[in-house]
Amino acid sequence: VQLVESGGGLVQPGGSLRLSCVASGIIFSAYNMGWYRQAPGKERELVATIISGGTIIYADSVKGRFTISRDNAKITMYLQMNSLKPEDTAVYYCNTMKYWGQGTQVTVSS
Repeated sequence: VQLVESGGGLVQPGGSLRLSCVASGIIFSAYNMGWYRQAPGKERELVATIISGGTIIYADSVKGRFTISRDNAKITMYLQMNSLKPEDTAVYYCNTMKYWGQGTQVTVSS
């Protein structure tokens, strides 16, 4: 199983980014997928998860600003992040089951 994230970068407060996670080695549509993040000195935390049947759960801190989605045909999961805040700065990881991507850095700063 391989998960490859992309789309991170430096953005000003209030800006937007879209993260992508391409999966291989699994039957993508059958599994729950999620985005996590880890800021310096903090534990890794759940950002959003999308269940195979379509149920979505968001962390309270990102509700109304982030949108998780998946395209099973493209074996890709997305995280649209709007109205970004400095506290969103972290390495963002893609996850399914016990598998993790390498992470992509998101930095929100003026």
